[in-house]
Amino acid sequence: MTAYALVTGATSGIGLALAETLAARGRSLILVGRRAEALATIGQQLRSANGVEVIERVCDLADAQQVTQLLDALEAEALEIDLLVNNAGFTTSGSFVDNSWQSERDLLQVNVLALVALCHRIGRRMAAAGRGQILNVSSVSGFMPGPWMSNYAASKSYVLIFSESLREELAPRGVSVSVLCPGTTRSPFFDKAGIQIEKAAPDALIMSATDVARITVDALARKPAIIIPRFHNKLLAISPRLGPRWLLRKVVGALYRSVATQ
Repeated sequence: MTAYALVTGATSGIGLALAETLAARGRSLILVGRRAEALATIGQQLRSANGVEVIERVCDLADAQQVTQLLDALEAEALEIDLLVNNAGFTTSGSFVDNSWQSERDLLQVNVLALVALCHRIGRRMAAAGRGQILNVSSVSGFMPGPWMSNYAASKSYVLIFSESLREELAPRGVSVSVLCPGTTRSPFFDKAGIQIEKAAPDALIMSATDVARITVDALARKPAIIIPRFHNKLLAISPRLGPRWLLRKVVGALYRSVATQ
């Protein structure tokens, strides 16, 4: 039976780069995204370039009912998933109380609830089989408060802590859980949120999605708890421990306000 790597948010950014990297290494894929046409194009390209099997599944993870339907369909088809990559996510920017509630609710549904639902259903199947690997995508933002991107930072903190905790629960059952915490990465992610990436970090510190994916897939073979690509991002992750929290809030808030508001 073919074993698949399932990748959410697979039509752009880090998700697409992860799918391309996995396919180049011979992995069969289940690609999940909102845009059917983009999924079909990417699936055909990966099949042609790598000779792997690629299944496309259209699902808007902001819709809880569609998430349930996706999971039901995967179980009904008895598709074996030995690598789950929960990459899909987005951010809002600006003042939380001035943003629409719908956009903030959708953020929590995609970044947290859909991720947890996939971990629960697919993780349960992995645990029953006694094997499997889960990769959840957080961010270095998950290590610190994020004024002006408050809900996003909180969601990524949740993903970080949830992943570390789930790792301990599933390890005795043969399932490995890792969490990816990239820093600033060139991606449509920022454009969609109206964030000026050139103000977020010096150009030399902005990584390409391809580099993040390559480092991540290389690391998965070692099954680490946390993957933080590049030394400067590791420094960012530990920086909250080096000073008082009030100062951290002020510094990060000033940065995020400058890049996240027009």
